[in-house]
Amino acid sequence: MPFIKIYIHLVWSTYQRLPLLNTKELRYKVWKHIKENSKEKEIFIDSINGFSDHCHCLISLSSNQNIEKVVQLLKGESSFWINKNQLIPNKFQWQKEYFAVSVSESMVDKVRNYINNQELHHQNKTYEQEFNEFITKHQFNSDNDFG
Repeated sequence: MPFIKIYIHLVWSTYQRLPLLNTKELRYKVWKHIKENSKEKEIFIDSINGFSDHCHCLISLSSNQNIEKVVQLLKGESSFWINKNQLIPNKFQWQKEYFAVSVSESMVDKVRNYINNQELHHQNKTYEQEFNEFITKHQFNSDNDFG
C-alpha cells in the first residue's frame, strides 16, 4: 500500500462570478454536501469553505486521483445537486476555470486557517482582489492560463 500525502488548495468560482451562494445557510448546505459527496467518491477534503461567489477546498490526492478528475467530480456533482434541489431560483453552475496549487506540509495549517476564515476574510476583500493576488502570488499568467 502506498503512503501518499499530496495537499492541493483548490479554488473555483460561480459562473460569471455571480454571488449565487448569497447566504451563510446556503453556503453551509453546499459545503456540507460537497464534503459528504466527496467521501462517497473517496476524495479527501481536509477543509472547505468560501463566500457568495467562490469555493476553497484543501484536498489530499490519493494514488489513483488527478486534479482534473477530482475538480470535475466536485464541481459537476455539486452544481447538479444545487439545481436538482432548487436551492437558488435560477440555474446554478460553476465557472470553468479553477486554481490548483500544491501545499507543503509546513503550510497546511496556514491554508486551512485561511479557508476556514473566508467569511471574515471577505469582509475586507472581494473575490476579484483575491483572484488577482492568487495569480500574482503563484505567478500565473492570467492571459494564457485563464484566457
